[in-house]
Amino acid sequence: MTNYFSDYANLCFEAFGDRVKHWVTFSDPRTMAEKGYETGHHAPGLKLHGTGLYQAAHHIIKAHAQAWHSYNNTWRSKQQGMVGISLNCNWGEPMDISNPKDIEAAERYLQFCLGWFANPIYAGDYPQVMKERIGRKSAEQGLDMSRLPMFSLQEKSYIKGTSDFLGLGHLTTWYITERNYPSRQGPSYQNDRDLVELVDPNWPDLGSQGLYSVPWGFRRLLNFAQTQYGDPPIYVMENGAPQKLHCTQLCDKWRIKYLKGYINEMLKEPLLSHMQMVTEIVVPTVCTLCVLIAAVLLMLLLRSQS
Repeated sequence: MTNYFSDYANLCFEAFGDRVKHWVTFSDPRTMAEKGYETGHHAPGLKLHGTGLYQAAHHIIKAHAQAWHSYNNTWRSKQQGMVGISLNCNWGEPMDISNPKDIEAAERYLQFCLGWFANPIYAGDYPQVMKERIGRKSAEQGLDMSRLPMFSLQEKSYIKGTSDFLGLGHLTTWYITERNYPSRQGPSYQNDRDLVELVDPNWPDLGSQGLYSVPWGFRRLLNFAQTQYGDPPIYVMENGAPQKLHCTQLCDKWRIKYLKGYINEMLKEPLLSHMQMVTEIVVPTVCTLCVLIAAVLLMLLLRSQS
């Protein structure tokens, strides 16, 4: 399967590489793996609890690395572009910062979310907490091998360093607290993590299930990514909020407040010199401003004619 993806990537590099200088191999692969192979909500609609998503992610990581090497070996010198991956993750804040178990659970949340894909690319292997926890639960469930696949030494070396930038998607924040799920409940991604995601009722509700405006969590995630993965170039690839209400006129103050809060957190020092805003933040914001200006100009024109 990785060879098929490499062939597709090389076709894109050849056809568009003279104009496209920033490539993202996969966007939000965690959701692809979890929704496609754990919950079955996305294609291919499989419910292989606690196994399918890890296998899918394993192939995604190897396919990403192969595409990066193809570009690096064949196209980079001619096209002078960059190849990265875009990972989505919310911030996990300990529910009780004085409770070591909640602190460990919040760290575990981030490793199972962001580290799952980023750690192999930047460090050569899955996070240690994933290997230990899934391995232990697999043994308790009577399995001879861990449900989390292993990289060979050759694969670890091949995958490590295969990203010219880190793309990040972020929408909201959770409070995280420890909760032990017995292994007898059976394998699942949720049970492997042993945690619960909670919200503060005082956080602004954006009208979409599980989405709250918590700008300070964005900054903490960016700081985590910078320190955890050796200060890579970071592109914010996804951030925003859906339409809260059905509107017949302009009623976007709440979305403007959301974007302003999150962008301001990103622009604070020392992140400013490292961060770049692209695609789903900048483009919609600019387009919204253009629409607003056009609407005002049209209104003034109509008034002058009447």
